[in-house]
Amino acid sequence: MGERKARKSRVRRFTNPLTSDLSPKENEMTITTSARAKVNNGVNVDALLGARTALEQAPEAAQFKWRASCEWVNGTHSRSAIGSFFGLGAEQSRNKTFTVEADHPQVFASEDSAPTPVELVLSGLASCLTAGVAAIAQRRGIQLHSVRASLEADMDIQGILGIDDEVRNGFGAIRVHFDIRADASEDDIKALVAQSQRRSAVFDIVTNPTNVFVTAN
Repeated sequence: MGERKARKSRVRRFTNPLTSDLSPKENEMTITTSARAKVNNGVNVDALLGARTALEQAPEAAQFKWRASCEWVNGTHSRSAIGSFFGLGAEQSRNKTFTVEADHPQVFASEDSAPTPVELVLSGLASCLTAGVAAIAQRRGIQLHSVRASLEADMDIQGILGIDDEVRNGFGAIRVHFDIRADASEDDIKALVAQSQRRSAVFDIVTNPTNVFVTAN
């Protein structure tokens, strides 16, 4: 293998989905920086890199199916269960089934037993972006000390109440603000958040149209 091919192979082996917007040279520099920094944000970047390398050789294994089920409890109160999923070419089980409850506040004539479904969407967006910040910081050799995301969304409830069909049911806008303390410059921190936004599944879900098929029996 010539030197040019060998270099291409090295770059491909270490390309990470979290930093794939970087040029090969920037990726190699990032790897070097990460190795020297010895930071610990609790993210196993080596495992992520290994998974990406394996999926490059077997892209069919990258097809995942995430699932949730939901049962009505009473009034507007419901309880969702999240357990197995499909991925890496097989059914994947967990050690436990997670439950997430949802309800509506008293101003909606409900019992306020849990967050509203729309607040859970905000929580999902915040968690996805925050996880991305941690993973990318680890990859770039940046030690995090604290990360806090604050989210606020606008909604005109005339839509969901059927007062005005011209008003959409969902959010009109979502604002996300990160307060991050880290051993990094302000520009580096902003770059972390920007890259997390580019790789966030939930950010993609809430900002792009998705086909949703609803059936009943």
